[in-house]
Amino acid sequence: MLGFLKEPVVVTAKINVSLVALTVMGLISRLWGLCYPRAVVFDEVYYGQFVSLYMKRIFFVDDSGPPFGHMLLALGGYLGGFDGNFLWNRIGAEYSMNVPVWSLRLLPALAGALCVPLAYQILVELHFSHCAALGAALLILLENSLITQSRFMLLESILIFFILLAVLSYLKFYNLQKHSAFSGSWWFWLLLTGVACSCAVGVKYMGLFTYMLLLATAGLHFWHMIGDQNLSNVSLLCHFLARGLALIVIPMGLYLSFFYVHLALLYRSGPHDQIMTSAFQASLEGGLARITQGQPLEVAYGSQITLRNVLGKPMQCWLHSHTNTYPIRYENGRGSSHQQQVTCYPFKDVNNWWIVKDPGMQQLVVSNPPRPVRHGHIVQLVHGITTRYLNTHDVAAPLSPHSQEVSCYIDYNISMPAQNLWRVEIVNRESDTDVWKTILSEVRFVHVNTSAVLKASGLSGASLPEWGYRQLEVVGEKLSKGYHQSMLWNVEEHRYGKSQEQKEREVELHSPTQMDISKNLSFMAKFTELQWKILTLKNEDTEHKYSSSALDWITMDTNIAYWLHPTSGAQIHLLGNVATWASANAAALVYLCLSLWYLLRRRRKIYDIPEDAWQLWMAAGGICGGGWAVNYLPFFLMEKTLFLYHYLPAVTFQILLIPVVLQHLSDHLCRSVLLKSMFSALVVAWFSWVYFVYCTFSPLTYGQPALAPAELRALRWKDTWNILIRKQ
Repeated sequence: MLGFLKEPVVVTAKINVSLVALTVMGLISRLWGLCYPRAVVFDEVYYGQFVSLYMKRIFFVDDSGPPFGHMLLALGGYLGGFDGNFLWNRIGAEYSMNVPVWSLRLLPALAGALCVPLAYQILVELHFSHCAALGAALLILLENSLITQSRFMLLESILIFFILLAVLSYLKFYNLQKHSAFSGSWWFWLLLTGVACSCAVGVKYMGLFTYMLLLATAGLHFWHMIGDQNLSNVSLLCHFLARGLALIVIPMGLYLSFFYVHLALLYRSGPHDQIMTSAFQASLEGGLARITQGQPLEVAYGSQITLRNVLGKPMQCWLHSHTNTYPIRYENGRGSSHQQQVTCYPFKDVNNWWIVKDPGMQQLVVSNPPRPVRHGHIVQLVHGITTRYLNTHDVAAPLSPHSQEVSCYIDYNISMPAQNLWRVEIVNRESDTDVWKTILSEVRFVHVNTSAVLKASGLSGASLPEWGYRQLEVVGEKLSKGYHQSMLWNVEEHRYGKSQEQKEREVELHSPTQMDISKNLSFMAKFTELQWKILTLKNEDTEHKYSSSALDWITMDTNIAYWLHPTSGAQIHLLGNVATWASANAAALVYLCLSLWYLLRRRRKIYDIPEDAWQLWMAAGGICGGGWAVNYLPFFLMEKTLFLYHYLPAVTFQILLIPVVLQHLSDHLCRSVLLKSMFSALVVAWFSWVYFVYCTFSPLTYGQPALAPAELRALRWKDTWNILIRKQ
């Protein structure tokens, strides 16, 4: 039995020395002097805040994208023992000793370094020569902009890594298709394609562009498979299901898992709570949860409630009233009802409390057992402190003359009767018999007499004048004018009223409740709300000193100053390798012109290159040229502040196109030995130029050594570049 021990166990491995060398060089170029500068560099001031919040488990919302990239940066901080205590308020601020700078910058640097061997592998899988693959990797290695972006706590290098990994995985899967379908390696690369696509989208939504490109490519390849008569219907179905599972189902599940981990980590209340619904806020530890813990779930006749507007932006506000009345006449001469003001107040206050009353009864307390209010029930809302009824009528609102004024009714003994009946409509109900629930129900109040809907119009307009204490206007809006979230309200604070006497009731309004009912949201409910906020919550875009247009990127007419040493001339800029960017533009133009020429000639049945060379040419263009197009052209449709770093994924694909074009020119247009030799010499000279530009701008890439003012002026190759020069 032990006969196998008589012979030594031998393991044979093939090592691609070029690939190993490229990886090592990539690591050196990205990791060298990673802690320098030990100061906040450009957008580290932005991402660092989120890392600190992760360390403290405090909830936040970032409207720039999903949480996976932030979690990776936070992982670096966690591995380095970061406690989250640092004030991220200024670019250039020196890091305190508790901030593990090397760990925080490590993962982006590793991702940037691994892009070098990935570029090599992609060209190999596209069936180009080792020389072309080596050239692609070296171009990525010597690209100044990619080096700069990967050496700091930023997300673009991580995004590009997952994008290239997805492309490489799909190419490996596709190349295994003919001979090893459904093998272990076939499944591995197919699944890795879906995982990498999901990770790319999870880092930034820009990853969707490459994901869509790969889905379209997979769809095209499957379309060609349908025409293969050697494949049975069952086999085609299996191929379709395998691709659907790996490229759609698994990425969606993984994307959900990013949010699951994100929400599991951030369980404490934080500064971004107010933009979420009351139900979401109540699910977090601290903050609103401390107030709402133990509240009754079902709203009943006699309930004491506060009503928060569901819209919640630009600020949260609660239905509010106070003893002051509307002025008899406004500044523009229009008259009012002179009744008690009703507003939406952006702070918690005792005047935010209302009592839900049954119109057919006088009592303002909850009966035993409580009588719950259901969808469609008619109620009156009594202001808790002043005991006046919420009312609206055919009088123009102060700031919105086409809407009805909302007030608390005062009987002046004139011909203006009370109109204080409201129908409760639960918008997110599951059935028409649903009970009105604390926090969970989103409710619309429809005025019985006029069919107007209670609306916080001030959230989308100006605040009331001084007579209204600059609070937000509340109006009765006709349903015919459309639906808006500012018409929805939810009960945030709730107690069962027990005191019929007003003085006792005022004391009761300040006291906590004792009942214990859990209102935790499910994960899917929290995910849906958070995802919607990320997609719809937009900060006001302001012009930035270093913002640019998409047209500026192709010719690199712009740059970004990332960091400036406080005393010397040392500085770091996001600037690309001019030689590489110019060559990438030329390669794209040559590829386009040659492709059109070949297509025209092929239409005339003239075939200038062999069919396999044509297929190779088109496949490389689809991946490299298509990758550039899908990652660049959408920015012309975006209404947001744009920066040069948004172009980095696109230019990475464009750089991969350079060796594709060079090899094609060498193989098919340089037909004589002399021409091939001359072309090779030109390529060597060109590559020397690329290396020269890399070395020339490396002081601005790495921030050292510090350059004298004259040397900095010499690096300003374009008038549009903003190189910082200190006055002597």
